[in-house]
Amino acid sequence: MAAHQTSSRVDWVDYAKGFCIFLVVMMHSTLGVGSAIGEMGFMGDIVAFAKPFRMPDFFMISGLFLALTLDRDWRLYLDRKVVHFFYFYILWLTIQFGMKAPSFAAEFGWDGVLMHYALAFVQPFGTLWFIYALPVFFVITKLLHSLKVPWQATLLVAAGLQISALHTGSVLIDETAARFVFFFAGYIFAQKIFVIADWVRENVLKGLAFVFVWAVVNGLFVGYGYADLPFASLALGGLGALAVITVSALLSKIKALDLLRYMGKNSIVIYLSFFFPMAISRTILLKLGIIQDAGVISLIVTCTATIAPMILFWLITKIGYGQFLFKRPAWAYVAEMPRAKTPEPSPT
Repeated sequence: MAAHQTSSRVDWVDYAKGFCIFLVVMMHSTLGVGSAIGEMGFMGDIVAFAKPFRMPDFFMISGLFLALTLDRDWRLYLDRKVVHFFYFYILWLTIQFGMKAPSFAAEFGWDGVLMHYALAFVQPFGTLWFIYALPVFFVITKLLHSLKVPWQATLLVAAGLQISALHTGSVLIDETAARFVFFFAGYIFAQKIFVIADWVRENVLKGLAFVFVWAVVNGLFVGYGYADLPFASLALGGLGALAVITVSALLSKIKALDLLRYMGKNSIVIYLSFFFPMAISRTILLKLGIIQDAGVISLIVTCTATIAPMILFWLITKIGYGQFLFKRPAWAYVAEMPRAKTPEPSPT
């Protein structure tokens, strides 16, 4: 597994994470504009096209390096894979509720605000559900590994749950059923995925041909409304994740779109804080009324919500204050802190 950590391979992983976080921000930005004005424009079509593979790719990439840490003792493992994420979840949940408290109070009363805040610890809140679900996936995988459950059985059950399209009303249960198979596949097939990425870098034309065929197939399934059907959603999720990996490997070969790689490297920064510039930029653009095209508005909001967090992170790094927003402080560890003086890896 150590051989996976060459610079070129890490580069393509960062590109893939950059695609993932950009697509997530795009979805929320576009849906927000659509909710406000009743239409989404051309960005709505892009969001629909990306829906089958947006989150499957995010979770598959998240499972790639799990084998490197799965055999750690439980205390260290829980610190890095559970406490780490819940620190950010609790912190940013509190920040978001603090900003939205007045509007919540007007609708539910202050008792209702406290009730919804407490509920967010069992029912993930808004955009933060991913970093709530991810540590659960880490724990499930380690438990299965400790119990020596055959990976084939786990993969089969996880695929069955995804195909079942479970809807219980619980975000955690439903998203686990829908997404765990992709996370587990990223862990189990990590070596093969890295081999594929290397092959693509050496076979550019074949890689491009695969991406073209995939894009046509994905577009047809989305266009005809078949993408959410059982089996189809599983297949499109896996193929879409491989397509993103293919494009990322090609980009890393030619060192193009370095901003995308940087976004992937700092995906946690964007994921945690994009909601605020997204809401502000959308409000300003709609109130000004200068731009009428919903698609253009959504694109501007998406770019603003993606870039603003990186500017904030750069400022925090420069002034040395506020690092607790994106880097877990010493008191929030339950196991020994890493010796290296570098931020912990992104959750994606």
